[in-house]
Amino acid sequence: MNKTINLQELGRRDYKDIWEYQEALFKNVVDTKIKNRREDANLETPNYFLLVEHPHVYTLGKSGDMSNLLISEKQLVEKGAKFYKVNRGGDITYHGPGQIVGYPILDLENFFTDIHKYLRLLEEMIILTLEEYGLKAERSSGETGVWLDVGTPFARKICAMGVRASRWVTMHGFALNVNADLGYFDHMIPCGIKGKAVTSLNLELGKQAIDETEVKAKLLTHFSALFESSFIAESVSVK
Repeated sequence: MNKTINLQELGRRDYKDIWEYQEALFKNVVDTKIKNRREDANLETPNYFLLVEHPHVYTLGKSGDMSNLLISEKQLVEKGAKFYKVNRGGDITYHGPGQIVGYPILDLENFFTDIHKYLRLLEEMIILTLEEYGLKAERSSGETGVWLDVGTPFARKICAMGVRASRWVTMHGFALNVNADLGYFDHMIPCGIKGKAVTSLNLELGKQAIDETEVKAKLLTHFSALFESSFIAESVSVK
């Protein structure tokens, strides 16, 4: 079982470019697994963890409702935002500058074969990271992602999640609001959940900006511990 993960920090990149790149990595892992089973090849399957920031974009999951996007195509252009329908779970999500977006592309057979556990550990990584900043983050029953003040009128989401898995290989992932422009969330019903607010780490801490490099380091430390894995930094050029 290969518990080494190739870490790729990709900077700010268009959502569609990184989606296609994810698909290529995902296919490579799945194809390797198929070859192993058909030919008894015993090839090691790779794992990846992509860290990226996207320009303003709204994405709608497979089960999403288009009516949860509250602005027109013309208004999207005026806002400098794009829109894509994607093959992850969940409803509508916003990505933009000031978010840390992570896409783990893992062969879960290298770790454990339990999608529920995988999602809970992703949430735990966020919860433990926010705890380091003095915030008590939680899961919300029946709602994905990570929240603050669950069960109160002030409940607000700080991290969205949506994943896809096939043959125990994962893609898509999480988006943590660190220094995000929350005004963009006003143009949708976040994750299709009405009446729930969103927040960002800098807002919660009353600061103009939080060091995103520091937050990334904390996330990776907790991920590595939770998944009993190690990272190898990998420099790549995505077309």
